Amino acid sequence: MKQSLFQEKYPIFTLEVAKSETTYQNVDEILAYLKAQIEADPKCRFIAEFDHYSHTSALPEAEIAPEIKDAKNIVFCFGIKLPNPEVMAVRPRSIGVTELEDRFVIAFMEAPMPVANNAMEAWAKGIRNR
Repeated sequence: MKQSLFQEKYPIFTLEVAKSETTYQNVDEILAYLKAQIEADPKCRFIAEFDHYSHTSALPEAEIAPEIKDAKNIVFCFGIKLPNPEVMAVRPRSIGVTELEDRFVIAFMEAPMPVANNAMEAWAKGIRNR
C-alpha cells in the first residue's frame, strides 16, 4: 500500500494488485467483495456504486487513458460521529477500483479517522488473495 499526495494536496492510499495475485476477475467482482466488507461492519453503511468509466466515456469531451479498461467507485460512510458541520466535507468515503490490462489499482483518500483508514486498508489488501 502506497501513501502519497495526489496533485500535491490530496492524501491518498493506492494499492496495485496484479491479476495473477488475485482470484477476482474484474472490477465488479472486487466491488462485490468490498460491499460485503462494508455490510459486515456495523459502523459502516453502503451508499452506492458509481460507474466512472461509463459516465466519462458517455461525455462528448471524454478523456480516458487507453490503458484503463474499467473504473468504478464504491461509496459508503463510517459516520460514527457528527461533531460539527465541517466533517460533512470529508464524508462519505469512496474506494476507486480501476482495471488495467495486467492489474487492478485500488485507491482511496485518507480519512480523518484512523478506524476508517485501517478498515479500508485491510479491505484493499484482502483483494490480493493469492
